[in-house]
This record gives sequence, structure tokens and C-alpha cells, in this order.
Amino acid sequence: MQKTLIAAALASALAVPAFSVHAEEPASPHTFTGNVGLFSQYVFRGISQTNEDMALQGGFDYSHASGFYVGTWASNISWLKDAGAYDSSSLEVDLYGGFRGSITDAVSFDVGLLQYYYPGDKVAGAVSPNTTEIYGAVGWQWLSAKLSYSLTDTFGVDDASGTWYLDLSANYPITEALTLNLHYGMQEFSGRSTACVGITGSTKNDSCASYEDWKIGLSYALQQGFTVGAFYTDTSMNRDEKAFYTNLSGKYLGDGQTVVFLSKTF
Repeated sequence: MQKTLIAAALASALAVPAFSVHAEEPASPHTFTGNVGLFSQYVFRGISQTNEDMALQGGFDYSHASGFYVGTWASNISWLKDAGAYDSSSLEVDLYGGFRGSITDAVSFDVGLLQYYYPGDKVAGAVSPNTTEIYGAVGWQWLSAKLSYSLTDTFGVDDASGTWYLDLSANYPITEALTLNLHYGMQEFSGRSTACVGITGSTKNDSCASYEDWKIGLSYALQQGFTVGAFYTDTSMNRDEKAFYTNLSGKYLGDGQTVVFLSKTF
């Protein structure tokens, strides 16, 4: 009996605590995500970029726990070739980076730099559409406001540095899976060039290139990172602005459009 008690005491003293074997590793500060989507067309700031044809889009993002992030995103396009600015062009590539965080538990912020790049064979004399923007955004619960400011010629419009775009959005959760998506935007071009002369007789870029746009839609979160949705988008352009955003085949690209999509994050 004494031997049994001594053996039990030794076994208890030498036992290794369970928590030392199964201790959890610290969470990584690095996060990598990706996204891909199939859209009935690509609409950017109220303007069709694919001549109302389908678009395949996707990108990759890296973020650090400190708040810094970088990423890239791409989509097929046709608007540069359709406008006669490129002999061949079918791709938009965006490169961006910035810093985001929280001001309070309910208020967030995001600041960064974004480069729009359009590879292809540009027509001689055409203004480069490559555009560099800085941006700042604030968010409160499901509301957000974002201001983008161009540092270069803007989307092929000469002397357009200082052009800005204001994005006011609301993504209201109706249910856990269903979200109402609302958007209102203001695109205000700056500078003077010959871009509008043939349309309005004015050299002011904003006389024919500036406009407002809006969007309303629904998105539904499926399993395994899939989302399906649809939205309607339109612009408030006058006659001169409609002429500016009409391509060589006579199609007005700022008309009211319905877009359906299927996307996945991973």
C-alpha cells in the first residue's frame, strides 16, 4: 500500500500540465485576401467601361495589423479603343496602398494612393489615360464618404490635375445575408484643354466632362465567400456631357444600366 501511494505521488509531481503542450500560437499580423467576380458589364462612376459587355474582374490584397495595406485589381475594358484613343486596349490595372484604422468604435478612416494603369497601343497625340489619385474616406456603421483627388491628367482628359470625385455610399444590412446598396457620386473635372471645344466651344474641362451619378442595388451573401447581386446605375448628364461620353459607334456610355454579378472572396 505504501509503495502504491509513493508511485502515485511521483507520477503527479512529474506530470506535464496540459496547457504547456497545447498552448495557442499568437495570431499573425499579416492578412492576405483575394476576390474575383463576373459582371454583366463594368460600370465605373456611372460610365460603362466595356460598352455594356461582360466583365471579369479580380484582385489581391495584403494588410498588416498596424493598418497599412497594399493591393492590386484588374478588369477587362473597351472604352479607350471604342473612343479611338487606343489602337488596342483591353485591360485596366489598379495599384493602391494606404492606411486605415478606427477613430472610435463606430467611426473608421482610410487614406491612400491609387494608380490607374491602362496598357495597350495608344494613338499618336492621344492624352494618356493613366491616372494617379489620392483619397480619404470616413465611415460610420453602414455609411461612408470618400473623396478622391487627381494628381495627373485624368482618364485621358488633358490638363485635368485637380479633378475630384465624391462618393457617398450606404450599405444597409436588411438581414444577416441581404444588404441594400446605395450610392451618390459627384465627378468634377478641373483645368482647361481642347477636350470640350468641339462640343461646347469652351476650353473648360468641367463644361462637358463633369456630372453626377447614383446607384441602388441589393447583394446577397452565399456560403463559402460567394455573393450574388444586382444594381441599377444612372447619371444626370446634360446634352453636352452626353455627347462627351458617347463613343465613336454612337453609344452613350452614361445611360441607365442594370448590372448583375456573382463574386467570391477568398
